[in-house]
Amino acid sequence: MTTTQQNFALCEQAQSFLSREEHRLLIDGQSVPAASGQTLTTVNPSTGEVLARLAAGDQSDVDRAVAAARRAFHGPWSTWTPYERQALLTRIAQVLDERFEELIQIEAMDMGAPISRLRNTKPALMKMVSFFASQATSISGETLMNGIPGNVTTMTLKAPVGVIGGIIPWNGPLNSQFWIIGAVLASGCTAVLKPSEEASLSVLRVAEILHEAGTPTGVVNVVTGLGKEAGHALAAHPDVDRIAFTGSTQTGRSIIQASTVNIKKLQLELGGKSADIVCSDADLDKAVPGAAMGVFANSGQICFAGTRVLVQRPIVDEFTERLLAFMDTLRVGQSLDAAATLGPVISQSQLDKVLSYIDVGRDEGAELLYGGGRLGGELENGYFVQPSVFGGVTNEMRIAREEIFGPVLSILPFDDVDEAVAIANDSDYGLGGAVWSQNLSTALRVVHGVHTGTMWVNCYGYIDPLVGFGGTKLSGYGSKGSSAHMDTYLYTKSVYMEL
Repeated sequence: MTTTQQNFALCEQAQSFLSREEHRLLIDGQSVPAASGQTLTTVNPSTGEVLARLAAGDQSDVDRAVAAARRAFHGPWSTWTPYERQALLTRIAQVLDERFEELIQIEAMDMGAPISRLRNTKPALMKMVSFFASQATSISGETLMNGIPGNVTTMTLKAPVGVIGGIIPWNGPLNSQFWIIGAVLASGCTAVLKPSEEASLSVLRVAEILHEAGTPTGVVNVVTGLGKEAGHALAAHPDVDRIAFTGSTQTGRSIIQASTVNIKKLQLELGGKSADIVCSDADLDKAVPGAAMGVFANSGQICFAGTRVLVQRPIVDEFTERLLAFMDTLRVGQSLDAAATLGPVISQSQLDKVLSYIDVGRDEGAELLYGGGRLGGELENGYFVQPSVFGGVTNEMRIAREEIFGPVLSILPFDDVDEAVAIANDSDYGLGGAVWSQNLSTALRVVHGVHTGTMWVNCYGYIDPLVGFGGTKLSGYGSKGSSAHMDTYLYTKSVYMEL
């Protein structure tokens, strides 16, 4: 793996945005400081240098933002027709298309994803916004039969839930925020977004762009700050009707507890430890790079990463040999290195966590086959860890059971498909999983047998908003995408009319 940097100049808009002295909250269409006047810093994970200062919002700022969102919910926004909301989303899609390079440059600097990877996310973002634009005109109720004496007509209506609290993860905020924003604008709800303190900048910039595109003031508000302060205040706020959260299972538990204040609706996408099952008849030309990038994409910082790679015993040696050869093709570099395929992890604390798990794997008796250390040289000041592969892993080891959220792959051998399914299900998590087999019967046995929210066959990581995805067990509940997603931003109102 070479690490020569091939940086390019940021575009003028990204430079101008990043050079601001302070990035303020966006409340009721206005850029405002935190009520306390406090700020916090965000760091470029490629260099370890301070990138920006953010307003450190707290309870009082969340109160202001929620009040603005509530006013907007009952204001002129409530009179917008489905076609007007659809037209707004269409305008937003056009602006995102025009400003995409600016946005991914900000994202690359803020959370460390390679610019090459971020460019490849554009189709997914555009599909997502288009999906929600279509949903704006697809909301409908039913006219129902009833058993009531007399001339009574019964029907159901769908109405927007109200104020949505969106807590956005740091591992891909540019696209992640639109699972919330898209549904909010399609349904007629309003939102207060709380991005991660590790990566807030693309969320703030998108909020400005939304207003440029014609989103009414107060419909989308952004409060930056620490999770334990601003995030907790939003989750517990009595005037927030629904929380959409992506993050750790531990934080998800806290949000569930906070939601009891007013029995909020919840959508939780939490941790994962997905099993990627490679059968002996798999096409290894596809399975090896597919399984590898099912882990190493975004430097392993993906909730559904297939970090447990289960390989049928007759092909373990060949699979491992091919995998290690593939590892040599990966290029780790700074986020603006046009040739980099892997970037840093998000922070020093995340780097320390990943390295500690590598130590745990060694201590437990797993064999480190590749990587295992922090990268130095011109990358020494960033949070770079070598992509790492362990062999000889059993499902009882911590590296096979606990979410590492870094570029660490574990190879677990199995003898037959029933054993593979049992190993896959022997986990607290149930977010994703895959099977590689040229035998359709074998593949479907695995698909039906593994208890998880999403399964891929001879591929990994496809997500389409028309289909949706979600988790089970400690990986959370509620759908992202599909009509089920939109339903959670609406409630059903039963209507009885005596004529």
